[in-house]
Amino acid sequence: MPSLMILIPLFGVIILNLVFASNDKMKRAAFWFALALFISQIAVAIFHHPIFWNNSLKPLDSFFKVSFFVDHLSFIMFICIGMVSIASLFVAKYTITEEGGRFKFINLLILASLGMSGIIMVKDIFSLYVFMEITAVSSFLLIAYPKSLESLEGAFKYLILSAVATVLMLSAIGILLLASGGTSFFAIASGIAEARNSSLIVFAIGLFICGLFIKGGLVPFHGWLPDAYTAAPASVSVLLAGVVTKAAGIYTMIRIVTSLFPYNQPVNNVLMLVGTISIFVGAIVAIGQDNFKRMLAYSSISQMGYIILGLGTGTGLGIAGAVFHLFNHSVFKSLLFVNSAAVEKETGTCDMNKLGGISQKMPVTGATSVIAFLSTCGIPPLSGFWSKIIIVIALWQTSHYAYACLAVLASIITLAYFLSMQRRVFFGKLRSGLEGLKEADRGVLAVSIILAAITIGVGVFFPFFFNIFILPVKEILVR
Repeated sequence: MPSLMILIPLFGVIILNLVFASNDKMKRAAFWFALALFISQIAVAIFHHPIFWNNSLKPLDSFFKVSFFVDHLSFIMFICIGMVSIASLFVAKYTITEEGGRFKFINLLILASLGMSGIIMVKDIFSLYVFMEITAVSSFLLIAYPKSLESLEGAFKYLILSAVATVLMLSAIGILLLASGGTSFFAIASGIAEARNSSLIVFAIGLFICGLFIKGGLVPFHGWLPDAYTAAPASVSVLLAGVVTKAAGIYTMIRIVTSLFPYNQPVNNVLMLVGTISIFVGAIVAIGQDNFKRMLAYSSISQMGYIILGLGTGTGLGIAGAVFHLFNHSVFKSLLFVNSAAVEKETGTCDMNKLGGISQKMPVTGATSVIAFLSTCGIPPLSGFWSKIIIVIALWQTSHYAYACLAVLASIITLAYFLSMQRRVFFGKLRSGLEGLKEADRGVLAVSIILAAITIGVGVFFPFFFNIFILPVKEILVR
C-alpha cells in the first residue's frame, strides 16, 4: 500500500480546505493532522512491515498508471522527511502567530512532503520528474510566503534556476526515451548498456546530472541556495536545509547513478570533483558570513559535497557512507536551523555582530547547537564522525588519497567557522540589550533536544544503527 503515502496527504489537504478553512478554531486541526501524518510516516518506515509495503491498492494503482516501490533507502528517506517536517511544523507554530497564515503554511508543507514521498517511491524517470516539480512549486511558494522583498528575491532565484534544471532534465528524459523506448529505470538502464559509447547518451546523462546539481545546490550551481535559505521563513529554512534539497537533488542522484549507470568511471570522476569543490567552496565562504542562517546555508553546500564525494567512489562502502551522511546531515542541520529560528525569534536578528553570550539566557539552544556543530565537524563519538570516516576510508580503499586528505582538511575548516559562530552567538559576555532574553518555547526545545539525542544516540550506538539501517542500502544499490 505505498500509494497511501501519496493519497492520504493529498485527500487530507483537500478535506482540510473544504471542511476546516471556514474559521480559525477549526484551522487548528491542520496542525494535529499534519503531526499525526508525519509521525505515522516515520513509524511505518521504521517498522516497514511487509503487510503495508508489499500490498498495493490495485484499483487505484491501475487508475493512476503509476507503480511504486520501496527499499531500505526509501525507508531512510521517509524517516528524514517525517522527522524534518515535524521540526518545521513546530517551528512554524512558534514563529507564525497568525492562524490563517499557519494554516496556509501547513497545507504547503503537506504538499511538499507528498512530492518528496513520490520522488522516493517511483521507478520511472518521468514520474520522478513530476514529483520533483510538485516539491519545487511547493518550496517556491513556501520561500515567498512572507511576501517581503527579500523572500520574493530568494524565491525568484530558486524559481529561475529550478526552471533551468527542468529544461535540462526534460531534455535528457526525451533523449533517453528515444534511446531506450521507455522511461522506467530498467528500460533506460538497458538502453544505456546497449549504447554505452553513444555520444548522445553521454550528453543526456550530463544534462540530467547538471539538473540534479542545481536541485541539490552543489557548486557551481549553488547560486540560489544561500539566498533562499536566508530569505525564507525560519520554518521553511528548516525544511529546505533538512530534506528538500536532499530529496530533490541528492537522493535522486544516488538513485539515478546507482540504477542507470553504475560503475561508470567518468561519472564517478565528475561526482568526486564536484563534491570536493562544493566541500571547500561552501566551507571557505561560510567563514566570512555574518548572518547566522547564511553561514548555515554555505555549510549545507559543504556537507552535501561529502555525500556526493562518497557516491563518487562507486563502492558499496562509499555509497553506504553517503547515505549515512545524508541521514546525519538531515538531523544535525535541521537542529542548527531550528536553533537559528529560536535565536531569530527571541532576539529579532540573525546578524552575529549583534549577538553574543546568549547561552546564559538560552542554555538549551546553546548546548544543542554545540552538539550539532561538533557532529558537523566530524568529532567523535557523534554521528557525523562515523559517516565522514566511512567516506574517507572508502576514498582511501579506492586509492583516491588526495580526495581523502582534502575531506579531512575540510573538516578542520568546518570546525573553524563553527567555533567562530559559537563564540559570536552563544559564548562570552551577554551583549547589551539582550538582558531580557528568554529561552524558546517548549515545543521547539523538545524538537532541539530530540534531534540532539538522535545525533548522540546514532553516534554512540553506531554499530547497531549502521548494521540495521545503512548496510542493507549497500546490498540494494550495489549489485
